[in-house]
Amino acid sequence: MQRHPALRSFSNEHHRGLELARRARKAATQETSAQAAAWEAVRKIFRTELEPHFQREEQGLLPVLRVAGEIEKVDRTLREHRSMHFLVLEESADNLALFAESLTNMIRFEETELFDTAQSVLGCKVLDDLEQVLNNGVQVAE
Repeated sequence: MQRHPALRSFSNEHHRGLELARRARKAATQETSAQAAAWEAVRKIFRTELEPHFQREEQGLLPVLRVAGEIEKVDRTLREHRSMHFLVLEESADNLALFAESLTNMIRFEETELFDTAQSVLGCKVLDDLEQVLNNGVQVAE
């Protein structure tokens, strides 16, 4: 299914997240210095890219999905976002590997279930309005 433009920026950001997960997964099996460098990159990208991405999903997409009745998917997404926050707090090889696995699984869920559901249940008008909110900060009329 081709992504609606409102969701396309999220999908593009997911590609960067998958690259980060791949690097973290690889570093988790390497020496301590490689792990430390990977953690530094993870924390920087988490702060500058993933957290803003999560906020945009949580403030834009998830509220309209909740109104549409997709409560389980919304709650799962929120739980996974919170879990990612906790995983970056403790620097260890195990957590680096778990971070990589969790990020990959979260992105797959969002791409294959959450976004497909959004396109199926929200309709073009809501997605068009969402695109305006995400791109321009324009408020959606409720």
